[in-house]
Amino acid sequence: MAKKEGAKKSKASNSAEQESVVSRRNFIKGTAIAGAGAAALMQSENSEAQDQDGPGIKIPEEIPRTLAEAAKPANFPMSGAEVFAKFCSDEGVAGFFCCPGNYNMINAIAAEGIPSYGGRCEGNMVSAADGFIRVTGEIAATSGTEGPGFTNMIMNIGAANAARSPLLVIASNKTIGEDDTEHGIQTAYQQSQTDGLKKWGKRMITPNRIYEYSAYAFRQLKTGVPKPVHLDFPGEISRARFEEPGELQYYYDKTRYRTESKAHPNPADITRAVEMVQQASRPMIVASTGVFYDKAWEALLRVAEKNDIAVVESAPQRGHFSDGHALSASTGLDAIRSADLVILIGQYCMPSIGEFAFGPDARWIRIDPDATDIGRNVPIDLGIVSSEKAALEALEDALPSRTRQGWRDELAAARKAFDDQSEEYYRLGLKYSADTESIHPAVMGRQLSDFLYNGDIDRQQTAVVSGGYGIGRYTRRYLRAYRPGQICNGAYQYGAIGPDVGYTVGVGAAVQHGIGPQAPYKGSPVIGITGDAGAAYSIMEFDTLGKYRIPAVMIVYNNNAWGVWTSGGGRGATRAQHMYLFQENLRYEKIAEALGCNGEYVTSPEQFTPALERGYKLAATEGISTLINCQGKKEFWTNEFPPSMPRHFAPGALAYYK
Repeated sequence: MAKKEGAKKSKASNSAEQESVVSRRNFIKGTAIAGAGAAALMQSENSEAQDQDGPGIKIPEEIPRTLAEAAKPANFPMSGAEVFAKFCSDEGVAGFFCCPGNYNMINAIAAEGIPSYGGRCEGNMVSAADGFIRVTGEIAATSGTEGPGFTNMIMNIGAANAARSPLLVIASNKTIGEDDTEHGIQTAYQQSQTDGLKKWGKRMITPNRIYEYSAYAFRQLKTGVPKPVHLDFPGEISRARFEEPGELQYYYDKTRYRTESKAHPNPADITRAVEMVQQASRPMIVASTGVFYDKAWEALLRVAEKNDIAVVESAPQRGHFSDGHALSASTGLDAIRSADLVILIGQYCMPSIGEFAFGPDARWIRIDPDATDIGRNVPIDLGIVSSEKAALEALEDALPSRTRQGWRDELAAARKAFDDQSEEYYRLGLKYSADTESIHPAVMGRQLSDFLYNGDIDRQQTAVVSGGYGIGRYTRRYLRAYRPGQICNGAYQYGAIGPDVGYTVGVGAAVQHGIGPQAPYKGSPVIGITGDAGAAYSIMEFDTLGKYRIPAVMIVYNNNAWGVWTSGGGRGATRAQHMYLFQENLRYEKIAEALGCNGEYVTSPEQFTPALERGYKLAATEGISTLINCQGKKEFWTNEFPPSMPRHFAPGALAYYK
């Protein structure tokens, strides 16, 4: 009894202390950046929580002043950097994310008026650009400098490549004149470093061909299956001077160096596809990356509803088919197993046999703009070469109307079974939390879901970065997407560790400017999720969130360990387990506070939703980001607390890599 009383007092004291801390943190005042330009940012007042003898955190006046400056588009005469920046603007590059370095290029791009953000680590800013792309469908650019800076970008470029993001990577490359001299420790040839991680790349060496190679780059970015494109700009290229257009080779309008035309399906293939759909009892569409990038979500909805075809999502973003629709199978795992016809649409990164949980007797149709990829990994019964939207529109015209009530009933039952299982995990999580005086990830997932979708917030409003390893296996179960680009699925096809705060910067910037499908929710707060292992990789980007007043709430699940912590002792290893563990009860939220943002420390289920409410309100009203540090236990990943680490399941809401 005494122990329980002590625990109650401890929790009450903790709660009171938190309220006091929140009150003290109200010194952080600011106005969110609005529209495509920058509103004035109010400087922070001194914090009572800081050393009274030290200066308070504030935003330097140069940030709001320079953000508010009018763009200065370049005109001849121009430098090579300005030629390229103007090219990017003309092609509609929607966002630019970088760190200092490659100065000629980044200054020219900012001056051109492209929304630009400077952060703390090149790798994280690659993820910011990638996250921006994943929830807008638009091209974003990132920049790095030679040597260490570019090396920091490699993992994150790899993640963008696996997600098929049309990411423009701009790198400085010292000078051509210094080739082979070993002058400076940062001299390197970057193109070879991104082999296998890009669609196309070029190190420019001839100044007057800068426009020509820019056309090559955007032809690759704007057509076919997207992937990153990597351009190197030695100093002789970025500093070159051009007095008039005639000095540039291949100086043509974009209507002459690329086409907007897209492949349309062969009518015979559509006829065959219709026959296969009509023969099927339980047809299912896998709506993936290409559906989003081709903005084909309305055509997808019409096809599904016309013939009662189920839809499951598989992509680095979710929401192009609403989880709230009666034909959604993204949370209907049992129904996925029973589908007898699988129609892959825009599934650019193909699973191997057995990675998708369809039955062995299912037949397969694949619709893809690249004929050379059809039939790879999974043998198919019908391949259709077409853009996603054109194929869906052709199917809509050709399919007869049909009702499959039995299939709808099966989908509803599968979703209910999934929700019932999630509810059971939540009940277990509440028990485990009480027993251990911590917070279980199932509790976090369920309470986050209630906050976002069952309260006062429009359930379509908030974009979410779904990251983390163990925590991701729980929160994905409770997250929902009701409109295009509502969820950025961070760990898609590539297990990059810890880019989640970087993704949140990019997703927040996309919502801040209202780009693409984020337009109706312009200026809204965004939510990010990561683990304590992952936070170490990108937590310093809270400075970036803070200085730009990007309204975000970042949830960190703190279980004091790498997700594989039992590997040290559970697999016969000797003297190894220490390598998987951290110090316990680390206070990550204090890093956010030290970077000018808000911090919350949560140690019980009762504290989580109030922390969410405070953080969301602070983000919505003042543009202040919050890190919620949720204290868990490493033992939650063991069989002592079933289901410990739940399996991921692809395709659908639980997909981790797929």
